[in-house]
Amino acid sequence: MSKTQNKSGCGSCEIMMMKKKKKKKVYSSNVTLVIALFVIGGTLNSQSQTACASGLGERGENESIDASLVFENERLRNAFIALQAWKQAILSDPRNQTSDWVGSKVCSYNGVYCAPALDNPNIRTVAGIDLNDGDIAGYLPQELGLLVDLALFHINSNRFCGNVPHNFHSLILLYELDLSNNRFAGKFPEVVLRLPSLKFLDLRFNEFEGAVPRELFDKDLDAIFINDNRFVLDIPDNLGNSPVSVLVLANNRFQGCIPASLGNMSKLNEIIFMNNQFRSCLPSEIGLLKNLTVFDVSFNQLLGPLPNAIGNSVSLEQLNVAHNLLSSRIPPSICMLPHLHNFTFSFNFFTGEPPACLALPAFDDTVNCLPSRPLQRPPSQCTSFLSNPPVDCNSFKCKPFVPSPSPSPSPSPSPATPSPSPSPSGHSPPPIHTPLPPHSSPSPPSPPSPATPSPSPSPVLGHSPPPPPRSSPSPHTPSPPPPPPPSPSPPCQTPPAPLYQGPLPPVVGLPYASPPPPPFY
Repeated sequence: MSKTQNKSGCGSCEIMMMKKKKKKKVYSSNVTLVIALFVIGGTLNSQSQTACASGLGERGENESIDASLVFENERLRNAFIALQAWKQAILSDPRNQTSDWVGSKVCSYNGVYCAPALDNPNIRTVAGIDLNDGDIAGYLPQELGLLVDLALFHINSNRFCGNVPHNFHSLILLYELDLSNNRFAGKFPEVVLRLPSLKFLDLRFNEFEGAVPRELFDKDLDAIFINDNRFVLDIPDNLGNSPVSVLVLANNRFQGCIPASLGNMSKLNEIIFMNNQFRSCLPSEIGLLKNLTVFDVSFNQLLGPLPNAIGNSVSLEQLNVAHNLLSSRIPPSICMLPHLHNFTFSFNFFTGEPPACLALPAFDDTVNCLPSRPLQRPPSQCTSFLSNPPVDCNSFKCKPFVPSPSPSPSPSPSPATPSPSPSPSGHSPPPIHTPLPPHSSPSPPSPPSPATPSPSPSPVLGHSPPPPPRSSPSPHTPSPPPPPPPSPSPPCQTPPAPLYQGPLPPVVGLPYASPPPPPFY
């Protein structure tokens, strides 16, 4: 080979090597870019996961204030600190709900509502927050405890996570707390038990877990929604101490007995136990509930007969005991209730029903053991189940019913110690209107029965789509009547904290200030 050829060959080699190096460099750059994107994405994902860690509700943002900002009063200055800390804790705000949270005029912030302070009508303070249906992701910082005049806190249908800050105990005027349809997790937020003015508690559609504290049912609430979480174990036997008009516990993992103490819940209008793991007999004390309009224990493992005493619940409109292991005959007194128009008892092992049941406006008796009725269980299935010994309800060892003691008359107030009025402005506290308990779709243990007609629910407006539904029919429930006025406090006790007197956040077409989350329970 000539030197020229050799040089030419070597020159070609050098050119090829340069190309290879260039390609390698480009490839290396691409790898670097991919790694960088991966690291950035991992960092963002890590931040998101960190933000949803259960301890984040205990963290503060230490928000500093621009010295040039001027505030109307010290309370609005504190509100600025709280809201700016919250804005820093928001990771995603796709609808720009908090984009105008800038500057010292906090009363002009979107979703923030101000009113005259109860203890000083001459100054304005933040009295309500409504960020419902915002699809906002983030968490609640400790600084929200600075909003000491807050009466309404509505953040349903978002993506808030973590837990409820312990500084919420400073919100002594908080009247309505709606955290539903978010991603909160951890044990039951016991800080809500230390809110003296709270009347409406809505925690549904979250990831709360563990046992429900007894103190919840000793608290003077009007509505409790804790459905669609991960609560477990028995319901505390002091359930009957609760003065609520609406109680929804559906779609959890409660087990054991339905407490007989519910017979003491004289104000109760609606109670929903559906889709849990209750395994006992139904307590006959249900018949003591004269104001009850909706009773739903479907999709459980209840056994034995239907108590004849249910026929004493004279206001009952909707009764659903479907998808259980109930047996025996339907008591005639139930189907003769004057207001009952929807009775669902499908997917049980009932052996007889009175003619009055067939005359109801809406009923479902399918998949039972009823002679001469259509769509019943196979005879072999009925024979197998009914050949077992009769259910001994005492074997479940449910706590017996203890009637509430009759209230003793309050002593006359002493002239020397008059009870101060709760508000210097003299306004009456705002009425609380409980929203329609939402409807649910639990996973059925057996094929669902044909849908039965039922009244249409009240309309709900503009909410984000519900969590993935569990497929099964559920009853429609009417809106309950307004609760009775609270009893006055005895004069010898410390008067309750004053209730919010300012304007409620404007919501069109709904009687309740906070629209409920998606219509599922």
